[in-house]
Amino acid sequence: MTLRISGGRKLLSPPGEIARPTASRVRLAVMNLLAPELPGCRWLDLCCGSGVMACEAIQRGAGAVVAIEQDRRIAAIAKANLEAVAQGSPSQSRFWVHCSDVKRWLAKGAGASSDSAGEGAFDLIYADPPYAAGIYGAIAAGVSRGGWLKPNGLMVWECATTKPPMLPAGWQLADQRRYGSTSVMILKLDSAVEDGAATVLVPGRHE
Repeated sequence: MTLRISGGRKLLSPPGEIARPTASRVRLAVMNLLAPELPGCRWLDLCCGSGVMACEAIQRGAGAVVAIEQDRRIAAIAKANLEAVAQGSPSQSRFWVHCSDVKRWLAKGAGASSDSAGEGAFDLIYADPPYAAGIYGAIAAGVSRGGWLKPNGLMVWECATTKPPMLPAGWQLADQRRYGSTSVMILKLDSAVEDGAATVLVPGRHE
């Protein structure tokens, strides 16, 4: 499979079916939705796979990108792709790739390490775990407990349209879009959580 980001740059693709790159239609839609927030932002890519979303963020002016991938082979591909895009980017973005389980990495907390390793709070967090893994709630909990999202920051979930995850306690659904079998949920932290009870997400009707 040939993997290209907007503008036509070709990227390396993970072999076989060990990763599921985000479809180009979804990538473009997400980047358009987030366009006002991208220049100079700090972008965290959880379960990054080939790194294609992080590459798109760099191409659109993200100031710093951190990508997390637990599979060493795929993490190496993500690093190579990010290196290629960052070298040709006028924004001179910095990036880091960490080979780690996403829940374990989030558990460290944003203040655990120096910024030389890319840690610290983020403006935008993109999470695209295996749809059937059932870890969206754990990701949300890790992000909020660890202080990974800046005030007024956004977390974006890519998920299956047929089975969107529940909206976790402490979060608000800012937007939801459906692109065929893939849906995108944009979440923000709730500044005034009452009762701490999770709200069941009703699938949206946005196209």
